[in-house]
Amino acid sequence: MFVRRFSFVVTDCTSGTQRTFSFRLWPALGGAGLVLLLPILVGLGSRWAVRSELRDLTATTMALRMENDSYRDATGQLASQITALQAAVDAIGTTAAVDPAASRAMAKLPANVRARAMGGAIGVSDALSVPDSAFGVLRDLLVGIEGRLAEVRSGVEQRQALALATPSIWPVTGWLSSPYGGRKDPFTGQDDFHPGLDISSPPGAPVLAPADADVASAGPGGDYGNLVVLNHGYGISTKFGHLSRFAVSAGQHVKRGDVIAYVGTTGRSTSPHLHYEIWMNGRLTNPMRLLAHR
Repeated sequence: MFVRRFSFVVTDCTSGTQRTFSFRLWPALGGAGLVLLLPILVGLGSRWAVRSELRDLTATTMALRMENDSYRDATGQLASQITALQAAVDAIGTTAAVDPAASRAMAKLPANVRARAMGGAIGVSDALSVPDSAFGVLRDLLVGIEGRLAEVRSGVEQRQALALATPSIWPVTGWLSSPYGGRKDPFTGQDDFHPGLDISSPPGAPVLAPADADVASAGPGGDYGNLVVLNHGYGISTKFGHLSRFAVSAGQHVKRGDVIAYVGTTGRSTSPHLHYEIWMNGRLTNPMRLLAHR
């Protein structure tokens, strides 16, 4: 096969020496083309590498942005939880305070009455899951604190409710004319057991509810004369006898200090006074145990 060849001559003008160089056409053109194409290929490769790196950087940026948004949301939720917990702590601190007189009276309540009010202990699991992220740990910790605060709040509310239901104030202004326990019957002169306190006071003096309660009854009560019975809950009830008239009716809810009746001398009575009894779980209790000292 005929192969075309080309030659070029180089002459040294000083010495007259000549050199002849021969080359084939297609290999020479191929080499020249390769020399020209190599920079283009290098440029294209660099461009593809830059594009690939840009795609990776874009994907990384999107992932970081999503993670940042997730952290922002988590941080906002944790901040809201912390704010709510702080408000709950402040609220518990505000409601935990109990009137000193009511607190002293509560301390003298029978254990079974206090147990009925508090409802028993609630178990709390100390086991917290161990998540993979710090936010997960904080979230679980806050959930545990919220649960504990709910229990504390419940206990405070129950204690507050018991304090409101504990008869701790004197129901009428006057002087003690007959204490609880053994005495001489004012009609027969014989030894007798007095189931409450007789508090002498002027006729028509207001009789106050010694604690929050529902009015169980308000009407005639035999030897008690006009009688009001209050149900305070937790097995606690109080009776008020020898009243001149009523200020409440059965089924009505009253709060500590509300006027429920007025002093009189109805029933088996020798002079105007209030007969006052306290019952706990169906048994008589000396009211002086719970009354604040005057």
